[in-house]
Amino acid sequence: MKSKRNLLIALLVVLSATFNSCATAQASKNKQQYKVAVCDWMILKRQKLGAFGLASEIKADGIELDMGGLGNRPTFDSKLGDPVERQKFLDKSKEVNVGISSIAMSGFYAQSFAKRESIEQMVNDCVLAMKNMKVKVAYLPLGTQSDLTKNPELRPIVIERLKWAGKQVGKIGGVIAIETSLNATDEKKLLEEIDSKYIKSSFNFANAVDNGRDISAELKILGKKYIAQIHASNTDKFWLEKDPAIDMPKIKQTLDEMKWSGWLIVERSRDVTQVHDVKANYGANVAYLKKIFQN
Repeated sequence: MKSKRNLLIALLVVLSATFNSCATAQASKNKQQYKVAVCDWMILKRQKLGAFGLASEIKADGIELDMGGLGNRPTFDSKLGDPVERQKFLDKSKEVNVGISSIAMSGFYAQSFAKRESIEQMVNDCVLAMKNMKVKVAYLPLGTQSDLTKNPELRPIVIERLKWAGKQVGKIGGVIAIETSLNATDEKKLLEEIDSKYIKSSFNFANAVDNGRDISAELKILGKKYIAQIHASNTDKFWLEKDPAIDMPKIKQTLDEMKWSGWLIVERSRDVTQVHDVKANYGANVAYLKKIFQN
């Protein structure tokens, strides 16, 4: 009887130690200054439950979950408005321990945020999804049709619409992170003109590189206050670790000095010789970002 009791006590000690170890690991992950995510549409899993499993497989901390296609619809082709479907995403996220960095309105890569009608419905649908899924950041690329560098005449309507959008997302304490083609100085001026703490920047390495700008210098100009998230990848050519245009240790040092924290999201940086190999490309880029930012 005594031996059974001792065995039970020993088992409880082991279980307790295992639980505490897991809890400590999870707490450490939650407190991580930099977390690494991948775009669900870029890993070919747009609004699919499989995005969480694949992200877990390549050891990403999270996914940027898209609102779905837009096309000529009045709003996004999204499952997230359906309580049953939405719960499946939340359950899968918890099951595989992969978070949601942000909810993306990637439809605006090709659609005009400045000119499309029913903008209110689109933004409100996204904000509602954020609220129901407890996600604090939405990603809004101004894309080709609302490119303020090429179409400066759209600036007043873009500002007007972003001021309104800021009020909507502000009701849930969230942020809309916009991506523009502007340099950091001009983007900061745009954000100052919008004058909403709920509208910030989604900084993209590729925009800086494509225009011959120094990434670290651009980050410093924008400053911690204005950066909600970072798309930490370049256009497709090399993996991040092999990209001569990106000095990742310097970027890490810059963000450390700024005391910035948040999500680093891999969008591209695929090896063009194996561009369709999702696991190889995103696995390599996630591993490299974690090596630099989480060691």
